[in-house]
Amino acid sequence: MRRRTIAISKVVAIVGLLSASASPVQGENRPINAERSTLTVLVYKSGLFSAFADNHVISAPIATGSISEDSPLSIEMTVRSADLRVLDPGLSVERRAEVQTRMLGPEVLDVAKFPGIQFASTTIEPAGTDRWQVTGRLTIHGHAQTITFAVARVSETYRGEVAIKQRDFGIEPIKVAGGTVKVKDELRVQFEIMR
Repeated sequence: MRRRTIAISKVVAIVGLLSASASPVQGENRPINAERSTLTVLVYKSGLFSAFADNHVISAPIATGSISEDSPLSIEMTVRSADLRVLDPGLSVERRAEVQTRMLGPEVLDVAKFPGIQFASTTIEPAGTDRWQVTGRLTIHGHAQTITFAVARVSETYRGEVAIKQRDFGIEPIKVAGGTVKVKDELRVQFEIMR
């Protein structure tokens, strides 16, 4: 009986080793260098009297994130909504502060209710040397949408741009003066991500 128990133990141990060696190796996630990485949101004006309105450039600092360059390729990152900053150097300090308050308030991001913006890749496909097509889930304002965009690596930096629509995330674009001046639904997000 003892020999049979030892034989069964050896078989179980061998099966365990084979299973472990057959499982795919997970890629190593490395932190993104948040201090050196940038996300910039470009907001454009539209409407009959858009000449009297402003385009906006918004900085969206990355709070946390990780990237894996091994199989499977992956990236994820988080931005604190309250950290977004209206840059607009052409605006007066007062006007810039007004735009900032409106952007963070209940009309747009509603940061008190939705404090984070998250992105997590679901697939990353090669698209040439140091180029990829990235698909993932972007969550803004409590709404998640699948987005796809191109990424290129130059040295240690991953660069790209993606267009998103505010309405896809439950945000109604700002309108003033009865809608004669408004913000376009489509925004552009440019990024440079560094490891």
